[in-house]
Amino acid sequence: MNALDRSCKENERRIKDILTSEDILVFRFQTADGKACAAIYADGITDKALLGEQVARPLSSQEAPATAEEAATALRAPECKQVTDPQKAAEEILAGNTAVLIDGIPAALIAGLKKMSTRAIMEPPGSVAVKGPREGFIEDVKTNMSLVRNRLRTPKLQFKMLTAGRQSRTAVAVGYLEGIADEKTVKSILGRIAAIDIDGIPDSSYVAKFLSRRPASLFRSAGTTEKPDVLAARMLEGRVAVLVDGSPIALTLPYLLVEDLQGAQDYFASPLRATLSRVLRFCGVLLSVLLPAFYVAAQLFKLQILPLSFLLTISGNVQGIPLSPGLELFFLLLVLEILVEASVRMPKYVALALSVIGALILGDTAVKAGLVSSSAIIIMAISGIAAYTVPDLVGTTSVLRIVFVVAAGSIGTFGVTLLIALLLYYLTAAGDYGVPLLAPFAPLVGRDLKDSLFKAPLGDLGKRPAVFHTKNETRLGKREK
Repeated sequence: MNALDRSCKENERRIKDILTSEDILVFRFQTADGKACAAIYADGITDKALLGEQVARPLSSQEAPATAEEAATALRAPECKQVTDPQKAAEEILAGNTAVLIDGIPAALIAGLKKMSTRAIMEPPGSVAVKGPREGFIEDVKTNMSLVRNRLRTPKLQFKMLTAGRQSRTAVAVGYLEGIADEKTVKSILGRIAAIDIDGIPDSSYVAKFLSRRPASLFRSAGTTEKPDVLAARMLEGRVAVLVDGSPIALTLPYLLVEDLQGAQDYFASPLRATLSRVLRFCGVLLSVLLPAFYVAAQLFKLQILPLSFLLTISGNVQGIPLSPGLELFFLLLVLEILVEASVRMPKYVALALSVIGALILGDTAVKAGLVSSSAIIIMAISGIAAYTVPDLVGTTSVLRIVFVVAAGSIGTFGVTLLIALLLYYLTAAGDYGVPLLAPFAPLVGRDLKDSLFKAPLGDLGKRPAVFHTKNETRLGKREK
């Protein structure tokens, strides 16, 4: 398409030929010497009061500027740039900015007059903190960038702006600390985002799929957080942040599986308490995945591995149950997943009643009717509760739990052991951006063990994690003895 002309009317026509929607409005006015001007904007996402105050009033009260530079000086808008391509001007208008056309100037002045309805900054519902900051990201990328900037007030904090999505033209911000983050990782992330070719990007989870080397993997390859303090802490370790407009969830790369065992409150508690919490979360994941499988395997193939008193209790409970142990646990896990899905999608008060019905009435009735045993109900309940000790892994543990139950019901303890070996092999080989997923355990990185499953005192964390290949490894100065 041809560049913009000197005629204001012609430029207006070219832009309107691209933006034919009825909510794209044109505000026409004149300068003091009678030169035609026009402001093209999208209704609803542009501040009309600022349009009159910062654009129309300054230009209409003086003679027409001769050049685009003079026009930019005349405007009172703090954000102002010029474009000569009608397509670029149309993209800026759709982003909420205003294109100002002046007769005699072959360019459009883009004034930043965006006005978007956003929710207030509040504590994320999925990351409730007993101690520590309570700020959370919202759906506006500029606000989220400012929250990070408020945490990292250094000129080394860099943001690279890109757009993704052929139709949505979603703004994506890649943030990193210059001189700390690995340059190869930053370039690789920027290249993968620039190569995204899809119609729309409604959420950061879409971007995460394109940033992964294994997008179909059961385990995610990008860390997520809704808290600015957590994101700032990860960037200080050498990670790269990805903020997507329209999503309150920030991505962090490279990703380590041990991140999900760590919590923001760990850094506001004593090292011993933080270590205990992480070990409990790890045990919760193991219980969630392996407890139903070993229960089924113990009943079918190796009952002697159970204590005698526990064995007698189970034997008394399972008498008369029409289903095999494998089918019984599979049926209960299926009911649990259905209840979870229904409670998430139902209105809040209906979901509360559904939880009571599902957990108490349905379970108690099923035991009394002889469809399932009470011991199976207990195993299922412990497994379901334990999964939520690490909320970010709930989806993964739910799938693995069912797979392990099927393996235990088919070939017993041997099948469970074989599946554990295959899972460990897969996790050991997984990773992206040169960082293994199971680091610092596989491969073993002694320095990084100080803040992994175990939490060392802050004074012992003088070096950044070695797995991220940071340019500046020192993050804590020498302490006086």
